[in-house]
Amino acid sequence: MTSIQPWIGSELAPKAGFINFSNDCLEEVAVVLRLLKANPMPLLALFPDNIELPHFLTLSKKIRKILNQGLGFCILNKLPVENMNESEVTAIYWLLAQLVGRPVAQKWSDGRMIYSVTDLGAPSGNGVRPDVTNEEQSFHTDNSYNISPPDHVGLLCLRPAAEGGLSRIVNMSAVIEVMNAKFPNFVPRLSQPYFFDRQCEHSNKDEKTIFRPLLSNEEDGLRVRVSRNLIYQGYGLEGKRVDETGEAALDSFFSIIDDPRMYIEFQFEPGQIQFLNNRLIGHKRTKFKDAPEIGMKRKLCRVWLRERGSRFYNG
Repeated sequence: MTSIQPWIGSELAPKAGFINFSNDCLEEVAVVLRLLKANPMPLLALFPDNIELPHFLTLSKKIRKILNQGLGFCILNKLPVENMNESEVTAIYWLLAQLVGRPVAQKWSDGRMIYSVTDLGAPSGNGVRPDVTNEEQSFHTDNSYNISPPDHVGLLCLRPAAEGGLSRIVNMSAVIEVMNAKFPNFVPRLSQPYFFDRQCEHSNKDEKTIFRPLLSNEEDGLRVRVSRNLIYQGYGLEGKRVDETGEAALDSFFSIIDDPRMYIEFQFEPGQIQFLNNRLIGHKRTKFKDAPEIGMKRKLCRVWLRERGSRFYNG
């Protein structure tokens, strides 16, 4: 059962949720890198049960407890990227992520489990996720438009943007508490379905939208599905408009989420790793501008973790 602590961003202590890699963990990183240089392996063939990782195992247990019973997020600070190439950093991150949870497919079309978050130059829309643009995102939970969204999300910062691209995290449990106090009449509508654009992550025989509530009580506790843009795109694909009460409920919900007092904000730095509870924590990043050099573009590496169902995209 997932039940994290409700918190309001402005009330958290500075650097709340930040965890420094211990010296033991960093020494373990060095040992693993020497092992991998002597024994090259494809990234997806790297499994933590084939490598001695006692300190990472201890860290992963701490992370899981934070994600499911604590703040619901943590930022690990940080891998020594100045002494590692991109493949090495990604390999260490991949091993740690597997200790935290079970990676699952992030795209229906090819089942990729490690996903590059970088601007590909096209505007967001049906079939183009906002994470591969430089646009301002709205607060969202990852893969809210899927049958089985991930329970946890991991993000590794390889390179930040030249300008902008600030990360923000908000606690949905706290948002709902405020919603119940300020707009109680609209809370029931959030527990009724909305259309979401499925982003072309399905066969051509499947429906282009999914009809799900923003708030749902499941076997593992409350799940929040949030993506305002994909709701509007979903209704557009259906040739419909959000009903008046549904629109008012969204307006009220996002007026709370977007209040700067509710969220924390930070600049993601190279080598930092963020894990968050995708059921109860929303996140976004602001609009950004990349450096002109192609090799200096903002780039994050994402994993989705889910314990139930299959590893396939739809779960």
